[in-house]
Amino acid sequence: MPELPEVETVRQGLARWVTGRRIDSVEVRHPRAVRRHLAGGVHFADVLAGRTVLDVCRRGKYLWLPLDSGDAVIGHLGMSGQLLLQPAAAPDETHLRVRFRFTDDGPELRFVDQRTFGGLSVSEGGAVLPSEIAHIARDPMDPQFSDPDFVTALRRRRTEVKRALLDQTLISGVGNIYADEALWRAGLHGTRPTDALTGPAVRRLLGHVREVLGEAIVAGGTSFDALYVNVNGESGYFDRALNVYGRQGQPCRRCGAPIRREAFMNRSSYSCPRCQPRPRATLRG
Repeated sequence: MPELPEVETVRQGLARWVTGRRIDSVEVRHPRAVRRHLAGGVHFADVLAGRTVLDVCRRGKYLWLPLDSGDAVIGHLGMSGQLLLQPAAAPDETHLRVRFRFTDDGPELRFVDQRTFGGLSVSEGGAVLPSEIAHIARDPMDPQFSDPDFVTALRRRRTEVKRALLDQTLISGVGNIYADEALWRAGLHGTRPTDALTGPAVRRLLGHVREVLGEAIVAGGTSFDALYVNVNGESGYFDRALNVYGRQGQPCRRCGAPIRREAFMNRSSYSCPRCQPRPRATLRG
């Protein structure tokens, strides 16, 4: 699933190409793509016609487009969602779900989603921050993210550090890939108890989270297949810089030990057995 760097890459592209443009019409081609808009596809299209996009914003892995009506379009990419800018004459994509046409006859905005786990909806009065996503924590790239509050909150949790990094009510935007990468840089195993970490250890980890996310944004995100692309249909290339994720059996770039893979929440965790030893009950960060 796209994480913060992938969604931020899409946000930047959308901000460049749709901010200030007036929507002429919206075509909903698959009802599941707007299933979170409970009033239905016809209402979704009607309420957006004639509206101007003021900006493109992000909270964690969610996007929203504030409109001149005071409402907002919320978007979530899910597993395979793509928001593409395409010339009107371009052939329809096989999995095209929603099409936005603009009054300037410029490129269309198309929501393409093979697995239809993503979706779009309209948030009434949600231009500043949609109420539907207000419960999601700020992400560490947000200027208003509070480092001291995060350190305190994480140390109060009685859980494992990787589970805490994936808790979107604590810190948003971090998923499986970037959690593993940040933990490797910090030399922490994902099962380290959060209440056994010192304040300086948490601050170091947060710094590594920011480093990984920032580098991935510059690289356009991580693409393992054709399902994640930016608004121009281009893949990200941060996968070339991954140190542990997806590298089972390959040598650690720091110490040479073979990277291990462990089951984690119906997914996988990757770590170095030498750089990131499993915690003992008495071990503290």
